[in-house]
Amino acid sequence: MSSTAVIADAPLSKGPALDAPTHPAGRWLFAALIVGGLAYAGISIVADTAQVGEQLATGVFLFLGLALLIALGFEFVNGFHDTANAVATVIYTHSMPAPLAVVWSGAFNFLGVLLSSGTVAYAIVTLLPVDLVLHVGSAGGYAMIFALLLAAVTWNLATWWVGLPNSSSHALIGSILGVGVANQLLSGRGGTAGVDWTQAEKVLAALLFSPLVGFAAAFVLLLVMKRLAPDPALYREPRGNQPPPRGIRALLVFTCTAVSFAHGSNDGQKGMGLIMLILIGCAPTAYALNRTVPDAATPAFVASAQAAGSAFARQAGSVRVTPAEARTALTDAIRVRRVERPRDFAALAALTGNVAARIDDYGSLRAVPAAETPNLRNDMYLVLDAARLAKEDEAVRARLTATEIDAVDAYAGRLEDGTRYIPGWVKLTVALALGLGTMVGWRRIVVTVGERIGKTHLTYGMGASAELVAAGTILLAVRFGMPVSTTHILSSGVAGASVANGAGLQARTVRNMALAWVMTLPVAMLLSGGLYLLLLTVLRMAGFD
Repeated sequence: MSSTAVIADAPLSKGPALDAPTHPAGRWLFAALIVGGLAYAGISIVADTAQVGEQLATGVFLFLGLALLIALGFEFVNGFHDTANAVATVIYTHSMPAPLAVVWSGAFNFLGVLLSSGTVAYAIVTLLPVDLVLHVGSAGGYAMIFALLLAAVTWNLATWWVGLPNSSSHALIGSILGVGVANQLLSGRGGTAGVDWTQAEKVLAALLFSPLVGFAAAFVLLLVMKRLAPDPALYREPRGNQPPPRGIRALLVFTCTAVSFAHGSNDGQKGMGLIMLILIGCAPTAYALNRTVPDAATPAFVASAQAAGSAFARQAGSVRVTPAEARTALTDAIRVRRVERPRDFAALAALTGNVAARIDDYGSLRAVPAAETPNLRNDMYLVLDAARLAKEDEAVRARLTATEIDAVDAYAGRLEDGTRYIPGWVKLTVALALGLGTMVGWRRIVVTVGERIGKTHLTYGMGASAELVAAGTILLAVRFGMPVSTTHILSSGVAGASVANGAGLQARTVRNMALAWVMTLPVAMLLSGGLYLLLLTVLRMAGFD
């Protein structure tokens, strides 16, 4: 008798066992990994700062530790909040037992973070107010980081408690926007004091359209699967507690693995970018510049700066400014999000030449003196942000030759190499936080995804189509450096597959998920904005500038 026939004759599944106890050895190993990861982070910070001769005061070190603990806590909560999206299908189709599924998912989340590029990390950072990023070690910078992390964690925990598959990405981006709006209202200025709405629109568009893509693509994919693999057993509720046929089981395990890896690749980077801001604020000498760039790269940096500087100077015409005037001009240009006037390009040319001359004099980024590090990093950040705005202006691009555009692109890349990097220990600790987070607290949302979206039990075909679509969409977003929501994509994929399978949707769950999606942005903005104002007041009263 075939495996399909055995499944067809077995009684209907009563659902997977989700309450298997954890072996005591597993709990001890879990605790050891947490303690070991935190100790490794602390030792790495001490070693990095000692290497560049930066001595952290005890108070600063403790403050840094608290900030890192909250940032890693965000990734931990992200892990157990979003893991259900990867493991629900293999658990509810009996492809893997629940304890094994969450450990398997955690391992591939871990690998996804370790092998990520860092592009998504800095896509998140570009949403932050530039004046706070430039002065992240100020009271405003610290208040910004604590407020947005605490707001995102609070909303994530609230939605997890009621079992709603809400998006951690959505919550974090809402928190960033809330801080930006609060800072803008407080300062009475726009631009660098507030939100880069151009960049925010791109990120929000990705969050808006990815669930629609998930629903439509899973719907179509399941219909295609029915045409290519018409075995009825694949599209019926599983029978008994038997696993699916070997080929389908392998496919479901593969899709679980792919979603877990993709989730780590995308979501793990969000915490990395914020951790880097914390490190730059507390220990700028060690982390404001990428001191691992080899000395041999300096001549290439200087040459690319000269080529880009020539392109900027041609657009400036006869206008010339000093480096001090250039900083003011670029700050003003970024504030209004327009880099198009001759004075703007004169400022770019002047600061580009100044940065190149300083690095050439020092010989490398590694040799930049401690006192000069924050100023040089800020100048490089200003030039990079202004050059990005110039490249995005169609009128400006029309005035540049193809060679000049290539020169500006190459220079921007080298500026990113020098200021936007992720140390290996940051990747490892974030990977541990996200991977270990996947192994706890997953039951509430697994039940929602597995039982409460469609009107029938999850079938093999529904699970495979939803996860294939989710993995492909997330990996594509990683390729283009866009933060997207694993939760939104996969839960909407399950909904699309349910409709395609003729199962229909449970109106109450869909309504609650839609309500959480709609509420996340304004609630996170209000939480983070209020926390930012409160924390800024407390820090200033405590003597922070």
